[in-house]
Amino acid sequence: MSDFSIEKKIYYHDTDTGGVVYYSNYFKYMEEARTEYLSGLGIDVADYMAGGILFAVVHLEADYKSPARYGDKITVSARIDEIGNASIHFTQEVKKADAVLVSAKVVLVCISDKMKARRVPEDLKEKYNARSK
Repeated sequence: MSDFSIEKKIYYHDTDTGGVVYYSNYFKYMEEARTEYLSGLGIDVADYMAGGILFAVVHLEADYKSPARYGDKITVSARIDEIGNASIHFTQEVKKADAVLVSAKVVLVCISDKMKARRVPEDLKEKYNARSK
């Protein structure tokens, strides 16, 4: 499956006093893109949460190339690279037009409501596999 993306507008509350997006806000944007991507695959994170299945970010590697600024319109993409036994590996980018502002690798681990690692649900893998072909 190709990358999924969402559009965002940068507001004043996203920026520091210099009008540049505060670095941790990119992580929020990436979370939104991952959630919408999964939703588009028919995967409802809230349903899993209600069943005691959670997803935690355990690794995030980001390269900042250029800043987004107040008033900019950006695109945030998400793509699953791999689903392991207990993990889901994403590649994500934040772009302004064709320029990559931030690129990231994000690893989620599936955990129980007792915060113990568990297998990624088979139905999640099936929904991903059905849409990724």
